[in-house]
Amino acid sequence: MQIDLTPEGTASAQNPLPPVPTTKILAISHFMGTPMTPAQRAQIMPHEVHDTVDAYLAGKIGQWYFRTDGKGLVFMVNASTPEEAKNILEKFPLGQAGLMGFDYIPLGPLSPLRIINDMVK
Repeated sequence: MQIDLTPEGTASAQNPLPPVPTTKILAISHFMGTPMTPAQRAQIMPHEVHDTVDAYLAGKIGQWYFRTDGKGLVFMVNASTPEEAKNILEKFPLGQAGLMGFDYIPLGPLSPLRIINDMVK
């Protein structure tokens, strides 16, 4: 028996999975434009770090990581839409300078667990 576990899929034709709420946004950064000069880095990065820490302390960013391939950062943003996450991250200095953009991926609870959970009832 194969079960379609996509958000659009259903456990059966009679019991469709309910919609999955977005609870986090995975924001994967990418550099844009020409690389920063050492002078630009010295001017922008202290403000970028300050704004990131402020967003973390305000509960807007839950986690952040450096990509080990050196291609940027990954943020777990406490937001319910990509637009809300964009309004947080792209106000940071690198975004305002047009030096960093993001790909936004909405995430939610692992809804297919409902299938297994419902088996216990």
